[in-house]
Amino acid sequence: MRFVLAMLLWLLATAALAVALPTVWAEANLVDDDGYAAFAQRAAADPTLQQAVANELTTQVLNLGGDVEPALVQGIASSYTSGSAFPEQFAQANRFAHRWMFTDQVSSGTDAQGRWVVDIGPMLNDSAFKGTLDAYNITVPASLPVPLTQNAPDALRPGQLRSVATWGPWFSVGVTVLVGVFALLTLAAARSRGKALAALGVSALLVGAAGWAGVEIGRRRVDAALTNTSGDIREIADVMVDTAIASMHQWLNITLIVGGALVVLGVLFAMLGGLRQRTVREPF
Repeated sequence: MRFVLAMLLWLLATAALAVALPTVWAEANLVDDDGYAAFAQRAAADPTLQQAVANELTTQVLNLGGDVEPALVQGIASSYTSGSAFPEQFAQANRFAHRWMFTDQVSSGTDAQGRWVVDIGPMLNDSAFKGTLDAYNITVPASLPVPLTQNAPDALRPGQLRSVATWGPWFSVGVTVLVGVFALLTLAAARSRGKALAALGVSALLVGAAGWAGVEIGRRRVDAALTNTSGDIREIADVMVDTAIASMHQWLNITLIVGGALVVLGVLFAMLGGLRQRTVREPF
């Protein structure tokens, strides 16, 4: 009976960990406004994203009119996106798009056609652009929304994830607490603490390995959701997705390392426990 209880608690701990890991990662990197901005700032260090943003800024500047050489604008844009000010401003621009999905401030993230947009006005008003554009009598508006997709799927609608932003933090904390509770109960119910500790390590290994497979499946679904984007916007989106995958892989690797360490510790404790019992039964 005790073995059955310990096995049931181990299964619950494993299931809770499988839910907690992606939930806490998503809350920290995607749902939380500051976390998403930090995530976007990390992505902005990628040269591919920098070049794609430079191309998009060049296009938008040329669309404003004025007698300015495209090559000059392209050079200024490339210099700006490779500079130190770009990552933070790119993060701020992504806050604009984040509000579109996760808050009720949907008007701040859409244009007249209801398309998902990102505001690049602050970038164009950076000193790297402002002086040159003023010299060519090109006025840059304070806000210049650029559509990210022409036909957003149902999963990408204004305010669609507002409830996630509201309840996500509570859920992530709750499921994390459950992992700890079930793990402690598993250790308490097991006859051998060492074997129980090793079993919990196996749980982490299983969740980590399953997570790697799940990320690959999720990547294909994300690619399908991005079919309505193209050109530079698609390049930017691909880098953002790659950055998210790399971050999730880091979390999964840490889970695998911790799981392996728990297995080793559990085996050592079980061996020491066995030796201690043998010493008690067979004293010198």
